[in-house]
Amino acid sequence: MKSIIAMAVVAALSGCSLKQYALNNVSDALANGGGAFAVDDDPDLVRAAAPFSLKLTESLLTENPRHRGLLVAAARGFTQYAYAFLQQEAEEMEETDIAKATALQQRAARLYRRARDYGLRALALTRPDVARELHDDPRRAAAQFSIADVPALYWTAAAWAALIASRKDSAELLAELPAMEALIDRALELDEPYEHGAIHTFLIGYEPARLTAQGDAAERSRAHFVRAVELSAGAEAAPFIALAESVSVPQQRRAEFEALLKQALGIDPDERAENRLANLVAQRRARWLLVRTERLFID
Repeated sequence: MKSIIAMAVVAALSGCSLKQYALNNVSDALANGGGAFAVDDDPDLVRAAAPFSLKLTESLLTENPRHRGLLVAAARGFTQYAYAFLQQEAEEMEETDIAKATALQQRAARLYRRARDYGLRALALTRPDVARELHDDPRRAAAQFSIADVPALYWTAAAWAALIASRKDSAELLAELPAMEALIDRALELDEPYEHGAIHTFLIGYEPARLTAQGDAAERSRAHFVRAVELSAGAEAAPFIALAESVSVPQQRRAEFEALLKQALGIDPDERAENRLANLVAQRRARWLLVRTERLFID
């Protein structure tokens, strides 16, 4: 009788192990499957397909809630979707349909918050009390992470920064800037070349809003721009657009603004296939910004 019970227990445990093994394999495949979207040359097609992929990721997370890759994929996916397909459209229609633009902005903010929370869950796999630690002492908390945490650090910070920017009227969110800043700075410290200079591209736009730093913010942005272009071999449009918006416009350097955007538009999206979609989305923003040149510059 005892042997029968033992065999039943072993069989049950084996079944659980096989189920988890299969679940992990599916989770791994989905977490690593973003490349199919990244190389696509049809942003509208990706916009239509992305919600299914995002909801599938969330469905798997209900069954496999501690899968780091899925958590990071959710943080990345919701951030990219909200920025590329909601925020950009909202900004484009602000002058023609304020009600729809506001609705899109509010939806983007909700998705940025969702992305931020998935990122924090990924970081909590390393530091279970990360939310409290970031609140109490952001720099000390961020210093506990290693290079393996860089994707989670980057996408959590990106989502968090976008959320804060979308709700500038929220004192509660503005108070969270030190935590976000500590995460992105730690990512830069750990893996400066990450994703062909993605952290530097992020910081081009963030430096003017940085809470505490030495020197001129615009010069810091320009230094990040130089490094981002170096690391991307000049094959990504985002650094050029980031500098044009965050530095050229505030400094009212119209010629520089136009030159940067034309450089962005001159990049061949097919030159780096793994970044094709991002370049197409960025170039759409560059064209929109050029159309708005007269509104952005006094003379």
